[in-house]
Amino acid sequence: MAKLEEKIKEDLNEALKQKNEDRVSALRLLRAALEEKSIQKKREELKDEDVIQVIKKEARKIQDSIEAFKKGNREDLVRKEELALEVIKEYLPPEASSDEIRGYIRQVIDEVKAEGARDFGRVMKKVMALLKGKADGKRVSKLLKEELSKLEER
Repeated sequence: MAKLEEKIKEDLNEALKQKNEDRVSALRLLRAALEEKSIQKKREELKDEDVIQVIKKEARKIQDSIEAFKKGNREDLVRKEELALEVIKEYLPPEASSDEIRGYIRQVIDEVKAEGARDFGRVMKKVMALLKGKADGKRVSKLLKEELSKLEER
């Protein structure tokens, strides 16, 4: 079993002992998603990368729920989902800073000799491979567009 998956299991048991219902709920959700992923992989043992991928997917789902509940003026459910998101994010590696992402972007732009927006796909693919789970694609895309537009202005 992956170290991260084991940690989640231990934390769930601890939360059960402490009767922390919000934490138990979030960790059970996570455990169910991990079990589902394990079944998809034909009971193959999950690696930490797989676990992180599942956690990110669940975090995105919760984020979408939060937005939907806000639109529906359901503050009680928004708060519940925000608590779940906080718990789940504890298991994710720290996100890369914008400066760090820009550094990778500039490095790849120089590598592929990108000249503008038409090189977006090539640069984005390489940058995401370098960052591998350290940054959200939307954020990288936004920063990359900014950097490529600077190139076109020259």
